[in-house]
Amino acid sequence: MTAATTQIKLGEAMSARRTPEQLRARRALMWRQMLTSLWAPLSLTGLLFIPYLFLIENLPSSAEWAKPAMQYFGAAMFFYWVGLFGWRLVSKREQALRKARLEARELFNEAERIFERLPGKLPPNAAERIAEQALRVEDASLASDVPALEKEVKALDKLHDELFGAHRKQSGWHTASGFAKALAIALLIRTIFIEPYRIPSGSMLPTLEIGDQVFVNKFVYGVRIPFINKVPFQIIRPPGRGDVIVFNNPVETDKDFIKRVVGIPGDRVEIINEVVHINGTPQQRTLVSDQFTVRNLTLQGEWFDDQEILYRENLDGVNHAVLQDPRPYMPRDEGPFIVPEEHVFVMGDNRDNSSDSRVGFIGQGHPPAYVPFGHIKGKAMVVWVSFGYGGLLSSLFDGTGLRLDRFFEPVR
Repeated sequence: MTAATTQIKLGEAMSARRTPEQLRARRALMWRQMLTSLWAPLSLTGLLFIPYLFLIENLPSSAEWAKPAMQYFGAAMFFYWVGLFGWRLVSKREQALRKARLEARELFNEAERIFERLPGKLPPNAAERIAEQALRVEDASLASDVPALEKEVKALDKLHDELFGAHRKQSGWHTASGFAKALAIALLIRTIFIEPYRIPSGSMLPTLEIGDQVFVNKFVYGVRIPFINKVPFQIIRPPGRGDVIVFNNPVETDKDFIKRVVGIPGDRVEIINEVVHINGTPQQRTLVSDQFTVRNLTLQGEWFDDQEILYRENLDGVNHAVLQDPRPYMPRDEGPFIVPEEHVFVMGDNRDNSSDSRVGFIGQGHPPAYVPFGHIKGKAMVVWVSFGYGGLLSSLFDGTGLRLDRFFEPVR
């Protein structure tokens, strides 16, 4: 008898005993459990988030309708999750049902693994006895009868001890290996495809606000090998002017920064009377407001109003917002900066409040520094959640709250 045959007989032994009414009730319970799982709103958001990312990255104009639609959906899913969490926290009966159902599922999975691993070494009627008791558990679960369910789960656990004995201890390896596989997949996704990054300072105001959490596309420029900071080959394209990138600081390598690419290899970048010039061509900018208020954060964690001048800048076709201080901390004229091969020149959108390439990522008086391609982690795509000034529960946390209005904000 093969392992596959034994495993199939266990499933067949249960299926053969189920009535049509039990099958319908089982499907209804399955859907109910799925929709009342805390993963349900997260999974639904993730499913819609993938086409949303494709739209805003490849068809930027679609963000005009896609962003509010995604924000409303995201807010609905947030309250859906909060409602589920509150209900499960308050309902003792639901807690007991879920705990017992989880134990039952783990016991059945354990039985399947043991049947698969030890074909021919178990009692010949083991599958039928496990199936019979598992169906009693299932009936109690379908009836949502907590005392009966707990009683039948204990009986199933006792039957496992009787039939499987010492073999049960060996099944712990499968749990550990399953966790290791999940961790490996998560690390692979984080290394190759997408990574979250939190905005810690106001250097990218008003494009990115303090407390924004952005998703970084790690695939677009090529797969970066961590620790040695190498990109063996490009996949889609190299970093371009106007891209907002997350990178490992080439001067203080224990820090990650987020800035906008202003110069690419071979560019001559100059700032003349605060206007960016690339290879002698001034980049157009338009005054929007000479009294624009943004919220910034002190080193002590206190929020304060910052009065700035707001411009719209067109950087080689990328239209975005920039700020200038009425009393600039940076010189009005800077450069020229000649960008080396395999490097980019970056600046913050909050031009007078940014430690960037102009000052070696340290501060005034330091020589310029450029970001090697191998230090670039990826391109910032979208704000997926934000804990900044104002928002939900901000009165309880010194002004910091959940900013629903920042959900799914494209990074431009």
